[in-house]
Amino acid sequence: MRKFVVWGDNALARRLVGELINTYSAQVTVIVPDLTANQAPEIADIRADDDPASRPVVIAARKLTRAVFETADLTDAEAIAFVDTDDVANVDAALIAREVDPTIRVVLRMFNTVLGAGVIERLSNCAVLSASEIAAPAFVAAALGDSNPTTIRLSDGQQLMAVDRSMANPADIRCGLAVTAEAQSLPVDEDRADLVLTSVYGRRTVQRRRPRRHPLRASRLLIGGGLRRILATSVAILALGTVAVAVVRHVGAWKALYLAVLTALGGANPDAEAPVPAQAVDLVLVVAGVAIIPALTAAVVGIVVKARLAIAAGGLTEPVSGHVVVAGLGNVGTRVLRELHDLGIDVVGVDRDEKARGVQVGRDLGLPVIIGDVTNPDTLQAASVATARCLVVVTTADVTNLEAALLGRDLARQADPDIQLRVVLRLFEEDFARRIKTAFDINLSRSVSYLAAPAFAASMVGNEVIDTIPVGRRVLLVAEVPVGAGSQLEGKYFREVSEPGLVRLVAVQTGRAGLGVGVQTFWAPEQNRWRTLDRTHKMVVVATRAGLVALLERAAGVDDPPPFHPPSAPPLLTPQPRG
Repeated sequence: MRKFVVWGDNALARRLVGELINTYSAQVTVIVPDLTANQAPEIADIRADDDPASRPVVIAARKLTRAVFETADLTDAEAIAFVDTDDVANVDAALIAREVDPTIRVVLRMFNTVLGAGVIERLSNCAVLSASEIAAPAFVAAALGDSNPTTIRLSDGQQLMAVDRSMANPADIRCGLAVTAEAQSLPVDEDRADLVLTSVYGRRTVQRRRPRRHPLRASRLLIGGGLRRILATSVAILALGTVAVAVVRHVGAWKALYLAVLTALGGANPDAEAPVPAQAVDLVLVVAGVAIIPALTAAVVGIVVKARLAIAAGGLTEPVSGHVVVAGLGNVGTRVLRELHDLGIDVVGVDRDEKARGVQVGRDLGLPVIIGDVTNPDTLQAASVATARCLVVVTTADVTNLEAALLGRDLARQADPDIQLRVVLRLFEEDFARRIKTAFDINLSRSVSYLAAPAFAASMVGNEVIDTIPVGRRVLLVAEVPVGAGSQLEGKYFREVSEPGLVRLVAVQTGRAGLGVGVQTFWAPEQNRWRTLDRTHKMVVVATRAGLVALLERAAGVDDPPPFHPPSAPPLLTPQPRG
């Protein structure tokens, strides 16, 4: 039985342990700081569906040391995963583990890509994955109506793209991925699939937008509602005063305006000989001027201060519409915020903590960021949620996410009863998400740990998963699988690899270093279905978790394979009909 070690007591650790036990039938040892805190009790209760006795071994250790890893029998394990949310703590723990077993495979969870690249460069047999990077495309796709393409880069630099069929060139489609409305992956009838995998020719790069700076931001704030009301009142008083002066003093319009303004704002000299109506008008204008000047001064000073604070904080200067509100600017929120911005979508960020990771990222990108509680109506109104294209709530608390979603929908309904705000929630529990969908008609929810765990587990077993493709709350895995020497697949036809609902063969790469065989990629395996696989081949596949596990077993080489004779140039074959 395969053995693995996992360090962590969070949601990802819980999903990862379940993935290793249920999908790979592995024995798992879990190291947690406290047996009664966070997700540790739930981790201890995990068991395989067909084997109630297959619980993980859970060890409590507040500090990782060589002795802790020795207790966990690290030297007998194939790999160890460090999935704490602290990048530095994960790196430090990995270094300690390498002191105990220099050859063990290490899988690190890291957000900082620069630090991750440095770790990979210096540590052999090490994989660095980011849970937020894996999950963010699923949230972005849901926010934009599942029309956002996912780009996959193969190890040889070629690219594929998962995209809605309506956006794809039919000649570039390699396979059907899913019928999204039915949550059906790798359907038998590929023509029904609305999510497809296409080839990408040439180099495509995402065009990042320059941060937008509004030269009139201050003026928009200065001429706010309060100041407009004061100015309107002042103008009305002066207009009435001008008419009154013109009537009682029998002067023209310009002279009347001149006398009214000077009397109201500059005061007036008493004139005992003036007629009573003229004196009354002067008195009214002077009293009105005494009231107007301090009110106008206070309004201007207050609005200037508010404007400076709003500009410094990066908040909205005026109501907006057609944007996406991202609430919760932690690791996942930061990735979602950046991806939406890179796609040219207007974004407003919201977080209660000014020190949250995504707050500074948003400000650096020139995006509005609101500091406040996402469950407070004033906070969502400040983000113009009523006119937003979508509200994406990705805090770490399911209850907070649901409360914010319901509040956002209420605010949008009050603004326009005919429009229902699109909402995407981060929810951990599958059953809870299903109940929310039934009770509140919120059917767009994603789980970061559910999306990321399959990639972490696949990396631990030594399989090179290139990328993941989100399909609802689940993912399809894109992997490059070599055909092992003497494996069950060696000598089999291309057409025998794919299994509906489990595995789809996308391409076959021929040639392997040191064997003298030329490199060639068959991008349409169904047209070469009578060709056979050999140990010089690498398969590019899209698979479910169960499908990938089964394929790895079929592709695994044997200890004493028969001699291999590189094939001569393959004969030209006429494309065979599908079926």
